[in-house]
Parts: sequence; structure tokens; C-alpha cells
Amino acid sequence: MKKQNILAYAFWILMTEAVGALSGFLTRNGMKLYSETAVKPPLTPPDVVFPIVWFVLYALMGIGAARIFLTPPSADRTRGLTLFLIQLTVNFFWSILFFGLQSYGFAFFWLLLLWILVLWMIIAFNRIDKPAAALQLPYLLWLTFAACLNAGAWILNR
Repeated sequence: MKKQNILAYAFWILMTEAVGALSGFLTRNGMKLYSETAVKPPLTPPDVVFPIVWFVLYALMGIGAARIFLTPPSADRTRGLTLFLIQLTVNFFWSILFFGLQSYGFAFFWLLLLWILVLWMIIAFNRIDKPAAALQLPYLLWLTFAACLNAGAWILNR
């Protein structure tokens, strides 16, 4: 693999992981409060599962974005990377809404927005690089599961 490709992969993966890590850091107190006091919906995994899953998902997101970045410049590439950055920003703020502000209802609708953006990103990625799009499917599935958990938390903690 060329050095420029390795640097592109490193940049996109590390940048994506850093966004997730910053969001987790900023909401660590809210996560602790949620863990200790909120009524959790059925099928909620143990707390230790979440950082592991998100670490893997952020890595897959970064790999997919790097694959798109390494394609020849085009309007499709620009659209795909723009959608990637928008959904990553929306992703960042979901934790703040859910854990930081304990605003479960608003966080649920925010998560629906994120789900739509990720689906749109997958469609855009698929036009350019099918493996990059496929790498995002676990993320979309996890968001679907997270939406169920978020809705449950909202209902159980009104």
C-alpha cells in the first residue's frame, strides 16, 4: 500500500475515532448518571459493550470514508464525504442530547435524523465504492438497535 493511502486511512480512522472519544469524554458524567439511575429498556447490553461496539463502528466508518477519499475527485465523492462529515457531526451531538442533557425524547428524533443521514451516506458511497458502502451497514444496524433502546429509555423515564 502506498504511503499516501496509509496516511489517508490513518487520518480518516483517527479523526472518526477522535470524534467518538471526545463525545464520550464530554458525556462521561451523564453516562454514569444514566447507568446508575435510569430505567433501562429490555435487551440493553451491559455498559462495557457500548465502547467496544462504537470503537469498531468508528473504525469501519473511517475506513469507508478513506476509501471514498482515495477515489478520483468528483461531485459524487464530494457529496459522499460531505454526508459523512454531516452524519458524524449529528452522531457527536446525539450523546450530548441523550447522556449529557438526559433529553431522551429529543435524542430519539435526533437519532432518526442520524439514521436517515447514514442511509443517505450509504447510498452515496455505493455509487462510488461498494465496499465502502458495505462497511457502513453494521453502523446502520446498530443505529436501528440504538433507536429501539432510545425509545425505550424515553418511555420508561418520563
